[in-house]
Amino acid sequence: MTIPILYSLRQCPYAMRARLAILYAEQTVVLRDIDMNNKPKEMLSISPKGTVPVLHFEDTVIEESVDVMLWALTQSDPRNLLYHHDLLQLPLMLELIRRNDTEFVHVLQKYRAASRYHDDDEIEYRNQCVEWLSDIEERLSRHTFIMGESASIVDYALLPFIRQLSRVDKKWYNSAPLPHLRSWLIHHYDDPIFSKAMTIYPKWNGNTEAVIFG
Repeated sequence: MTIPILYSLRQCPYAMRARLAILYAEQTVVLRDIDMNNKPKEMLSISPKGTVPVLHFEDTVIEESVDVMLWALTQSDPRNLLYHHDLLQLPLMLELIRRNDTEFVHVLQKYRAASRYHDDDEIEYRNQCVEWLSDIEERLSRHTFIMGESASIVDYALLPFIRQLSRVDKKWYNSAPLPHLRSWLIHHYDDPIFSKAMTIYPKWNGNTEAVIFG
C-alpha cells in the first residue's frame, strides 16, 4: 500500500491538529511541508483551493483538517481519543470543534489582527475570546481534559488555536482568568508528541528528500 502524503505547514493550526492526530493514531505519512508563497503544483492539482492540510492516498483526497483527524483515528485509536466507550460523545465532540472553528477562531483572528495593528478594539476582542473560552475553563475545572479525565479529539483540535491565543499577549495571558486552561496547555507542551508534531523540516520543493512522519 502506498504511504499517504500529507501536505502541511508547521505553524498552521489546521495542519498542526492533523499532524497531532496522525501521531496519536500511530499512522505513517510522507510529510511535505510547503511554502505558501510557492505552492507546489502537485498539491494544487489535487486540491485547487491551495490550503493545508491535504491528505492524498490512492484516489482519495482529504482537504479538511477534522476529516484528516477522523481518518487517522479511524485507522487506529490506541488512546481512545474518539471515546469509543460512549458513542454518544462523538457528535458532541464534533459540534464543539465546529463551534471552535466558526465562533472562537473568528474572534481570535480579530484579536490577533487588532493586537498586531494596535487597534482600539483589541481588548474587546480579547474579552470575547475569554467569554467563549469560559465554557472550556469550566470543563477543565471539573476534569483533566475538555471532555473528561482522558484526552479526546477535542483537546487536539482546539490546542493549536488556544496556543495562538496564548502567544498574542503573553503577559496578559499569564494572569488571565483561565488558570485551568493554562495548566492544560502546559500539560500538552510537556508531551513529547507535541514536540514531535512541531519538528522543523525543510520545505518540500519536489526535489527534497522524503520525510517519513509518524
